[in-house]
Amino acid sequence: MRNLYRLWDRLLRPKTWGVGAKTDGFSLGDPLSGSDARLADHLTNTTDIVSFYDRDFRLTHYTTKLKSIQGNVVAAGAAIWEVYPGFLDTRLRGELDRVLHGGSPTTIDLRASGDETPRSAFVFGVVNGVGIIESRETGQGGRTIAEEQEHVTLLHQATHDVLTGLQNRRRFSERLQQALTAVDALQEKVALLQIDLDEFKAVNDTLGHGAGDALLQLAAGRIQDTLRDGESAYRYAGDEFAVIQSGKEQPTEAERLAGALIDALKTPFVINGIPVFIGASIGIAFGPEHGTESEQLMKAADIALYAAKRDGRGCARVFNRSMLLLLEQRENLRRSLRMALERSELYLEYQPLFSTPSSVVGFEALLRWRHPEIGTIPPGVFIPIAEADGLMDEIGRWVLEEACREATTWPSSLTVSVNLSPAQFLSGSLTDSVAQVIDAVGLRADRLEFEITETVLLEQTIDNLDTLNTLNVLGIRISLDDFGTYYSSLSYLKNFPFDTLKIDQYFINDLETDQKSQTIVRSIIGLAHGLGISVTAEGVETKGQARWLKKEGCDCLQGNLLGRPMGAEAARNFVRRSAHVTSSGKEERNRAV
Repeated sequence: MRNLYRLWDRLLRPKTWGVGAKTDGFSLGDPLSGSDARLADHLTNTTDIVSFYDRDFRLTHYTTKLKSIQGNVVAAGAAIWEVYPGFLDTRLRGELDRVLHGGSPTTIDLRASGDETPRSAFVFGVVNGVGIIESRETGQGGRTIAEEQEHVTLLHQATHDVLTGLQNRRRFSERLQQALTAVDALQEKVALLQIDLDEFKAVNDTLGHGAGDALLQLAAGRIQDTLRDGESAYRYAGDEFAVIQSGKEQPTEAERLAGALIDALKTPFVINGIPVFIGASIGIAFGPEHGTESEQLMKAADIALYAAKRDGRGCARVFNRSMLLLLEQRENLRRSLRMALERSELYLEYQPLFSTPSSVVGFEALLRWRHPEIGTIPPGVFIPIAEADGLMDEIGRWVLEEACREATTWPSSLTVSVNLSPAQFLSGSLTDSVAQVIDAVGLRADRLEFEITETVLLEQTIDNLDTLNTLNVLGIRISLDDFGTYYSSLSYLKNFPFDTLKIDQYFINDLETDQKSQTIVRSIIGLAHGLGISVTAEGVETKGQARWLKKEGCDCLQGNLLGRPMGAEAARNFVRRSAHVTSSGKEERNRAV
């Protein structure tokens, strides 16, 4: 079994035969060293009758025992039916095709007509091909065919991913270190491509794990079909794959392959009759330039993969040192963020919301971070870090308590809006936390509004809708933020009674001049009002925008024209000034809009 394992370990790789083609294997007689020399010795001296064939059923590797029996017909590149004429039979050829495409191993009777000697072939699948163990009377080395089948199955499971059939992480680590060792000797480069499927989690959550598994199998097939000679694919973990590319001109060939993989994976998959769109992000690193050990090269490729995701996904990035600096800065921020709350570095600003005509109806609470060394850090930088590190539940509760407590100092007619992160829904205790906070602070539930984006609904649709319904029952208002910039599925509006739609500022920016934006905004207002939902326009910056929105019946306006985000004390003063203007009959703000 140990000898068979060594044979298996060396032969389970794709082979390509043809004029001028190279293989990643070897032919007997090549100068070999190290483990390859030991393998050649095994192939020469074993009594097993074993042969391996590529996808075109061309011979790639074989033992000396087979050649001694079959003669000169056994040569690299020979067709399987030249070695075993019985496979010219249509039925047997069908069995070969079935095993090649992932079917279970099978035993085939090889006896010619009138031959009394038991002779059979155990046919099993390997990566990009098939293998055959021939048996005459009993299995080789005293093993029966059933015992051979058990050995083969166990060895395949040890080195290959059960779901996709690709080589597994264990094999990947071995091959990468072998490639780096060979590269060091030959003064060549080896490329490592780390591949991550985009939007895989959404497919898994919405269509189920069965569809997710089917998607992984289809994706693995496309990756395998994209590869050329000298390239081998592995399932690294979850929805992550890797490709090792050796003996190529770099970086040209790695970038070519990355582009081909991205194109192959962005084409829609069909699962249970449903078209599924994903994509891929790829990180590329080269050895020995970016690492002489497998762990170093894997880290470099992973950093490049992170850069590809940060740059919008669906692209490839090659590792460079600046990426490492950015990652180190991010890690420093991550460590600092864990202490920011207890060090009182986090604070809230409040941006007013105005009804039309212009009277203050409430404020949106906006989270800020003032780092003692770096200064103010934008929310778009630190909130994703907090979400990834599982900090948003704690930070979100602090934001809610602080905002509700501040709202109790305002007139009872004013509301406070708080943004909810998708990560806060994962804790499972959101509704209990909210109920505890408003009870402890003493704020009426109808003065609190939660703003969510459509990404919340995409994460776990059923569970999250249940949570929103519970919040609604408590009397809390729910606003759908950034409407129009994501999927904007009308099913959300049908399945959940939102109180407010907030039109994203993308449609407000050119509202005065762009007829398409006007049509879209007018349609959203009409749709929302038809469903009994109020509308707030974000990012109002000019008087012309404000006049147009008021004319079209938009319920609320928010933007720097009317009031910039301000601290808690400034917000209280703003409320007092607004109340004074209203009570004295002055209309300065009305004239402004």
